[in-house]
Amino acid sequence: MAFLLDTHAFLWFVSGDSKLPTSVCDKIMDMNQPCFLSVASLWEITIKKQLGKLELNISLEELFDYADRNQIEIIQINYDHLHTLSILPNHHSDPFDRLIISQAISEKLILITRDKGLKKYKANQQWK
Repeated sequence: MAFLLDTHAFLWFVSGDSKLPTSVCDKIMDMNQPCFLSVASLWEITIKKQLGKLELNISLEELFDYADRNQIEIIQINYDHLHTLSILPNHHSDPFDRLIISQAISEKLILITRDKGLKKYKANQQWK
C-alpha cells in the first residue's frame, strides 16, 4: 500500500497533533509503506502562511526538510493529474483538495484525509 497525505494530515503529523489517529501516524512512520505528499500541499501551506491563515512553529524550510527526513516523497503535478482533475465532478470547491484527490486517483494511492467533503469522490481513502 502507498499513501498520499492530505495537507492537514501532514501538518498534524509534523506537529504531533492528537487529532491524527495513532494508526495513521504508524502508517506514515512505517518505512515499508511508501508515503507521498503533493506539491499542492506545500503550495497551500506556503500561501496560507504568507496570508496569515496558518501559523507554524517551524520555518517553511524546516517543514519541507521534515518531509525529506521522514522519507515522504513529494509528488509533482503532471499531465495525468490535470486530466483527472478536468473530469472530476465538482463535489468540492477547494482547488488544492481537488488537485490532491486527482493525484490520489491518478497514482492509485490511498488518500489519508479526515475531510468528509472528499468522500464523494471515487478514490481510496482512509482515516483510521
